[in-house]
Amino acid sequence: MGPIEEIAKRRTFAIISHPDAGKTTLTEKFLLYGGAIQTAGAVKSNKIRKGATSDFMEIERQRGISVSTSVMTFDYAGTLMNLLDTPGHRDFAEDTYRTLTAVDSVVLVIDSTKGVEAQTERLMEVCRMRNTPVIVFINKLDLEGRDPFDLLDELEEKLSIKVRPLSWPIGVGATFKGVYDLYDGDLRLFEAIKTKREAEAVQVSDLNDPQVDKILGAEAAATLRQDVDLVNGVYDPLDVAAYRAGQLAPVFFGSAFNNFGVREVLDTFVRIAPPPGPRETDQGTVRPEDPAFTGFVFKIHANLDPNHRDRVAFLRVCSGSFKRNTFYHHVRSGKKLRFANPTAFMAAQKTLVEESWPGDVIGLFDTGNFKIGDTLTSGANLNFRGIPSFSPELFRELVNKDPMRSKQLEKGIRQLTEEGVAQLFTQQPGNKKIVGCVGELQFDVIRYRLEHEYGADCAFQSIQAYKACWLTSNDPAALQEFIRVKSMQVVQDKDENPVFMAPSAYMLDLERRNNPAIEFHFTNEFKTLQHA
Repeated sequence: MGPIEEIAKRRTFAIISHPDAGKTTLTEKFLLYGGAIQTAGAVKSNKIRKGATSDFMEIERQRGISVSTSVMTFDYAGTLMNLLDTPGHRDFAEDTYRTLTAVDSVVLVIDSTKGVEAQTERLMEVCRMRNTPVIVFINKLDLEGRDPFDLLDELEEKLSIKVRPLSWPIGVGATFKGVYDLYDGDLRLFEAIKTKREAEAVQVSDLNDPQVDKILGAEAAATLRQDVDLVNGVYDPLDVAAYRAGQLAPVFFGSAFNNFGVREVLDTFVRIAPPPGPRETDQGTVRPEDPAFTGFVFKIHANLDPNHRDRVAFLRVCSGSFKRNTFYHHVRSGKKLRFANPTAFMAAQKTLVEESWPGDVIGLFDTGNFKIGDTLTSGANLNFRGIPSFSPELFRELVNKDPMRSKQLEKGIRQLTEEGVAQLFTQQPGNKKIVGCVGELQFDVIRYRLEHEYGADCAFQSIQAYKACWLTSNDPAALQEFIRVKSMQVVQDKDENPVFMAPSAYMLDLERRNNPAIEFHFTNEFKTLQHA
């Protein structure tokens, strides 16, 4: 099989949602249909009764949430699926935002009982920035939820995207009987099947067939006919080009927990989702069919296997092909690196890969060479654009509770911040460590991982800080004078860039007015800043 065929058979996508919408459950049902697992772990009441395949970190199993992105590869209908299961919890949104740079499309899960929630809107904003194609799965139809037409209106209003239903629910909650596949004309009757593949569909050539009344009952059949007529009258037919341009979202209904309505999503996805596409760099556009290899690191994870102190960089292949035991150019450092054991993932299970193609996500064992956003090529000096990073919202001083374990704490916090779990700032004199996070839960995860993965006992102490602002200036003398005068409020990030820790919004505004020669940045993407 040649490069063009290899690229065409791949689909790289993420599943995103608000917490508790059923994202991890849907992920497992996808794996079930792909034959990657034989029985799915049940996720209920926010507690994992049976360990979910994609939640491999111990703290995720305890809390029943996903706090890091899992990568899973499986085959379905002759298509190689690279699926990235992302954190739903807003405290870990930054990891999800970075993951969205590595995919070509997304499946967005909506809870039918709650509709569009705040985190859903933020995730869609990131998708809209890149015109990422979106398929919507409205979940939990077996529970008493919102009217389907109201949900569709809310999707269009709050997410600023046109929708087109491709399946339609027959009843909701206690009256839920199944779904009608508007795309293929199949009728699927609801049956709670949590751990097996669902039953075959009933072929319906015409909804007016009296057989439909016998199957559903006269009242439900009449309602379905009215709803389908309304859907076809109100919503434009599916336009695949508009979907791939991020302008139209196909919508499906079902119950992931009961493994219902999932097949329609997968079958349609492999038909219409885009294969790997071009990527922008500082040297122009890189296309998947370009013969030279390029790829970028969008995630780093230490101690993926708690039995081995490993550190894995997740790399998205963008062009050419990646081959095992071949030297590649690490653009930021200028080093030549070779990888003897590149891996593909089934969550925590890893398999050795000899060759990878555009769209593939591979794990590279890392000895500390990589940072998020790094580019690897077969020789070209280029950097991929758009790896987002966000200013922290909460700040805590890291306190070492066991001076005998200082080296372990130092190593652990450095590795965790390089993964992107949080941001680390150092204040001198005294080498005081300040950790910046998006949400409180991140501090719990950091404390847990430092203790269980590095044997370091720590605590977090509140400090007065409103915003971290990175400092640049065309006047080096003015910048140095500001750093000298504000030495108690200026820290360094892990790359030794100066950062002003503003104690309040008022003080930040005052310093910006008093120091016009200095720029106060709210992002730490210094590759971008240096070219701004």
